[in-house]
Amino acid sequence: MPSQLVCRPERGFPVAALRVSGTLDQVTGDSLQQAVRLRLADQPTVLLLDVSGLRIGDPVGLSALSAIVCQAAEWPDVPVVLCGAGPRTMALISDVPDCAGLGFAGDFAGALAAARAATVPPRIRVRMRPVPEACRQVRHLVAQACAAWQRTGVTPAATLIATELVANVVRHARTSMEFTLRPLSGDRLGMTVRDRSRRMPKPTDAGLSDPGGRGLRLVRDLTDAWGVLPVTDGKVVWTRMRAGTI
Repeated sequence: MPSQLVCRPERGFPVAALRVSGTLDQVTGDSLQQAVRLRLADQPTVLLLDVSGLRIGDPVGLSALSAIVCQAAEWPDVPVVLCGAGPRTMALISDVPDCAGLGFAGDFAGALAAARAATVPPRIRVRMRPVPEACRQVRHLVAQACAAWQRTGVTPAATLIATELVANVVRHARTSMEFTLRPLSGDRLGMTVRDRSRRMPKPTDAGLSDPGGRGLRLVRDLTDAWGVLPVTDGKVVWTRMRAGTI
């Protein structure tokens, strides 16, 4: 009989919570990763996984958990907490080095209540249509946010990066988009654009006469890190940058 895994999300942004039940193995690991990617795409403050109803059918399936830990740490840089893990699950996970970053909580309801009561860091999120005017709008938005958050040292680079992220959607994805800006530790900023196209972007060497701008090569060159998170309804292009980039 084929293995089954059910991932049921709990409403309540900015906390991402999934109730995971069934059997985790090499087959169902992909389903878990897809469900988690959708939650991470919203850039929550924490990811809670209720695994009280989860059975580890095959230790190979734990590679899905390690991949989740690595993805969440890279972007959007949020902790992953397993809730209600039984002794066998805990023992199997402890043998996987890449799962060392996991947090644990005994009670899902208690962990969820505590996470929702925590202070929410500031962020700006705006939906835009794929029109050239969106580039001007996002430049103005980023400049205002940098001033309000006392991140003026990153304003020049941040406005360039934001413009290219949005312009890439206008030129290629041609779908509605969601731009998110949030301050990170130190003088860093995180910027993302989520669109409804599954076409994966690639940095290219745009010429000086390119009317669309300098492309994702500029994004790559001006950020500490950037990447793409594919989700079932499109993708998220994310970036991290700090003061002194340019």
